[in-house]
Amino acid sequence: MCLILFSFNQHPDYTLILAANRDEFFNRPAKPLEFWTDDPSVLAGKDLVGGGTWLGVTRSIRFAAITNFRDPYGLQKNAPTRGNLVRDFLCSQVSPEEYIKQIQNTGHQYNGFSLLVGVKDTLLYYSNRSSTIISVPKGFHGLSNHLLNTPWPKITTGKAKLKPIFSQPEIDIEATFQVLGDSDSPPPDHLPDTGVGLEWERILAPLFIHSDFYGTRCSSLLTIKRTGEVMFIERTFSSEKKRLLQKKFDFCYNPSGLI
Repeated sequence: MCLILFSFNQHPDYTLILAANRDEFFNRPAKPLEFWTDDPSVLAGKDLVGGGTWLGVTRSIRFAAITNFRDPYGLQKNAPTRGNLVRDFLCSQVSPEEYIKQIQNTGHQYNGFSLLVGVKDTLLYYSNRSSTIISVPKGFHGLSNHLLNTPWPKITTGKAKLKPIFSQPEIDIEATFQVLGDSDSPPPDHLPDTGVGLEWERILAPLFIHSDFYGTRCSSLLTIKRTGEVMFIERTFSSEKKRLLQKKFDFCYNPSGLI
């Protein structure tokens, strides 16, 4: 995952409204959004290389998402896959606080990441590039390949465009995906310097990334109502930005996590 824009405890009817883009190499195999056969409570896509996921929710409303922290000089060649951090939380019963404390002890083994984990109306943020556990406050937030709410152009642009959409009584699905599909690149003097060079900074700067071999693979909209109603939509794209698939799931909170 490379872009997460979300409203938390801000809307009178929704605990969470989240829009996200997953950017990845197009030749890395993945399963689209589905309830997992090996853990039927989990609704998420799946990375078929590492076995983890980038964004998911359970029937008991455990939620997790992750982005990579862009740090080309700090990459560890044999680091474990970061998607397991999302998978392991979704498949566990530990509290967000307990889970993050566990990750604090092992996070150095992974390449850079920013992790969101939550249950119901509690949401925590942790990055292994920062020592602080943050209880995410009520409000509108953005996360890309740096720390929470770092004001990169895609974050400031995405928040400005989505905030009015996420403030309406009902969420406009098509308007949300239109924002996520924005491929406009900011001016060169607005680009961050993350160590990947100007050409790649330009490619990676839009909300929706488009190149021949790396780019936005899927866009997602996840909403959780205060009544416990969950809606999760995922749209999958080709390297030509052609929509290949849409999957949509609706379910209600089930404390047992069972179907």
